Amino acid sequence: MRIVAGVAKGRKLVTPSEGTRPMTGRAKESIFSILADRIPGARVLDLYAGSGSLGLEALSRGAADADFVEVARRAVHALEGNIERVGLGGEVFSSTVERYLESARQVFDLVFVDPPYAEDDLSVGEVLALLEAVLAPDGIVVVHRQARSTLMVPEFLRSRDERRYGDAVVTMLERSEP
Repeated sequence: MRIVAGVAKGRKLVTPSEGTRPMTGRAKESIFSILADRIPGARVLDLYAGSGSLGLEALSRGAADADFVEVARRAVHALEGNIERVGLGGEVFSSTVERYLESARQVFDLVFVDPPYAEDDLSVGEVLALLEAVLAPDGIVVVHRQARSTLMVPEFLRSRDERRYGDAVVTMLERSEP
């Protein structure tokens, strides 16, 4: 897996040997194409970060900063190496997503939610609900999930776009008008 575009284009990323499911290159290209004008200067949150490919891609394309949240020890180790390898900054939080969000003090413009397929729909819905406190007023949430799962979207969010890639679906959400 590599960084696709931007200042770190071509840099190779290490993926943990088990427990992660990297997004396909086609899906990643599509997401970043759709969000191209929203990335420069953005504050990014990469939840269930795994190798950090989504947050690092955003940094390569001009995002201002990124927080990476991952609980699996092997993934955290790979993620820390990838951040060093890419050399564009970012901070790793070795924590559950829920614990991180309950204590977060920053606001993010772009949030990636890429849970393991084993994560149940209710848990993902609860994580989306916790984003209300940390999502900027014009912020975007990108959810990568198994196609057969059901996405429970809290009232403060509405669908902006949805694309299917094989057995995966990428849903882009934004804040609803008050």
